Amino acid sequence: MSRFPRGFVENSSSKEETKTARRPSICFRPINPCDLERLEQIHRDIFPIRYESEFFQNVVNGGDIVSWAAVDRSRPDGHSEELIGFVTAKIALAKESEISDLIRYDSTKGEETLVYILTLGVVETYRKRGIAKLLINEVVKYASSIPVCRGVYLHVIAHNNPAIRLYKRMSFRCVRRLHGFYLINGQHFDSYLFVYFINDGVIVESWLHCRDLAVLALNYMRSGIKSVASKLTINHEEKGSKWLKSKDNTRCLLPTQTKRNLASERVSSGYDYV
Repeated sequence: MSRFPRGFVENSSSKEETKTARRPSICFRPINPCDLERLEQIHRDIFPIRYESEFFQNVVNGGDIVSWAAVDRSRPDGHSEELIGFVTAKIALAKESEISDLIRYDSTKGEETLVYILTLGVVETYRKRGIAKLLINEVVKYASSIPVCRGVYLHVIAHNNPAIRLYKRMSFRCVRRLHGFYLINGQHFDSYLFVYFINDGVIVESWLHCRDLAVLALNYMRSGIKSVASKLTINHEEKGSKWLKSKDNTRCLLPTQTKRNLASERVSSGYDYV
C-alpha cells in the first residue's frame, strides 16, 4: 500500500480574483521547496480531498515523487516564478500495479515500471490554455526516457467530463471503471483508470478486442431484452383488457390492468470495464 493518497487528477481550478488579459509565457521547471506554501494552497482550492504534509514535503524535496511546475514568466511584480499549474507523479513497479494484467512484459529488460500521475491542476485564470495537456506531455516524455517504463496511468473521478475528454484526446486508453474508488465527505464516487502505453508496453490487444466485443454484445443483448420486454408488456396488457359494455351499450376497450411494468424501464447500472 502506498504512503501517498490515491491519485486525484482534476481539471478543476483555484478561484483567483484577477484575470489574465496578456499573452502568457508558460515555462516548466521542477517544483522546489520555495513552492511549498503555494502548492499546498492550490491543492486545497482545487481538490475535495486533503493531502498530508508528508506528501508535499516529498514533492518539494524531490523524494520519490517527480514533479513539474508551470509558471508564467511574463507576470510582473515578482510573480514570474509563482506556480500557476503543476503535475506530480511517481514510479511504480508494473507487476504490482492495478494494470499488471494489461502490460506486455519483456523478461530481457529487467524490472519493468510505470509512471503514476498523482495530482494535476491549473489555477482558474490560466484555464483553457492547454497547460494541463502540456504538463501531461512532460510526464509522458519523462516516462518515455526510461527504457523499462511501459506506460503512464492515472485515475479520474467519473463525473469529471472535461478531464476525461482531455485524456481521450491525448490517446490515453480508458481500461477500467472502479466502483466506489474515492471516498469524499462520506460519499463514494466511481473512478476511471486511464493508461498511455509507451516503449512497447502496449496493452494486450487480443484482450482489449475481446473486452470490446463482450461490451458490444452485452449492450446488444440488453437492448434486445428491453425491446422484447416492452412488447411482452404491451401484449400482456392487451390480454388483460376486456371488451365491456358501457352505459350507452357501445363497445369500448377498458383496460383492467394499469400497473406499469417497471422491469422494462430499469436503468443499467453500468459496466466494470468501459
